[in-house]
Amino acid sequence: MFFSDRTDAGRQLAGRLDHLKGQDVVVLGLPRGGVPVAAQVAEALGAPLDICLVRKLGVPRQPELAMGALGEGGVRVLNERVLRDAGVDDRGLAAVEEEEHALLDERARRYRGSRGSLSLRGRTVVVVDDGLATGATALAACRVVRARGAARIVLAVPVAPRGWTARLGGEADETVSVHEPEVFYAIGPFYRDFTQTADAEVIACLDRNRAARQPAVRDAEVRIPVAGAMPAAGLLAVPDGAVGIVLFAHGSGSSRRSPRNRAVARELHRAGLGTLLFDLLTEAEAGDRELVFDAPLLAGRLAGATEWLAGEPVGAGLPLGYFGASTGAAAALWAAAAPESPVSAVVSRGGRPDLAGDRLASVRAPTLLVVGGEDASVLDLNRRALSRLRCENRLAVVEGATHLFEERGALEEVAGLAASWFTAHFGGQ
Repeated sequence: MFFSDRTDAGRQLAGRLDHLKGQDVVVLGLPRGGVPVAAQVAEALGAPLDICLVRKLGVPRQPELAMGALGEGGVRVLNERVLRDAGVDDRGLAAVEEEEHALLDERARRYRGSRGSLSLRGRTVVVVDDGLATGATALAACRVVRARGAARIVLAVPVAPRGWTARLGGEADETVSVHEPEVFYAIGPFYRDFTQTADAEVIACLDRNRAARQPAVRDAEVRIPVAGAMPAAGLLAVPDGAVGIVLFAHGSGSSRRSPRNRAVARELHRAGLGTLLFDLLTEAEAGDRELVFDAPLLAGRLAGATEWLAGEPVGAGLPLGYFGASTGAAAALWAAAAPESPVSAVVSRGGRPDLAGDRLASVRAPTLLVVGGEDASVLDLNRRALSRLRCENRLAVVEGATHLFEERGALEEVAGLAASWFTAHFGGQ
């Protein structure tokens, strides 16, 4: 017996993962038993905690034989050899997938409520379970996590049989265990208390991690001077120890109170980033459709707000960035193209970079374009714009998302991508 319970196992496992501190890490627990273990790892690393939902795709009439696995976000990993040998056709595969998808969605709703999954793209992901026996679930989890864009996968378990890493076939970049006994029949005997983990405990672990990562944020209503117009109303929020501030440029028909941009702002706060959401147009101007699409006018006001913020004590010396949505993305890119622009990074959400025209070639700040995979026309515009940018750039497609990113988890993925982009490019300032 090595562990008193899963909490003890998590603390011991966390001690083997100190080398990951300070990295862009996400910890994923395999429900249900792996989550209390993962919670201790996440706490020790100061990392966000999420669940890794995986469903095995069993061969019809032989469900113990895995022909693949399903993960969230439509990720599917298939074993073509098993499919071929078992003679499973497309119809048979689709029937199994439909049933397992329903179970995945139900579990996601049960554990997360309305919250989506954390973005894994480009990050180090620590996959944690309470032990490893056959390795089938862990193997499927690693494949799904890789398909979701993880840059590096660390599979960590408190206990596993001697030689367990060979079972993974190189699917994990790193494997970590506390104990590897030579005699191994099951995971339970190595715990004094191996009581089944309840759903309520899984939810409590996720809620505690989220609450612990909420930074203290100083926020205030501000008035920003605007040349030739009434001062613009804004919402300035800066977490303690902020590493930079992001100015939001809203799209047509939107304002500083945009629920989507405010949701993104809250995620940026968790990443240690301040935000300034303000109205590019006055209430009277907002009804004029020509002004809504006037990129030079909007860019001028964004540049003015940037100059004002840089002169305020809260913004002095901090790197600045732009987050533009829809037509606001054109304003952000137009402003960033100015020779005197101080911005360090730009992110566009479902943007219209084409409205920035020839100014695209003058943008120097690293630029990330995020588009929904189902937003075909805007995706095409962004692909064309990408070829005109001369700065460091990247196009990120959120699969299954439409223009407003209203699908469950889509906006959270946008926020995660934006936070990673800004923190990576603010770090060198």
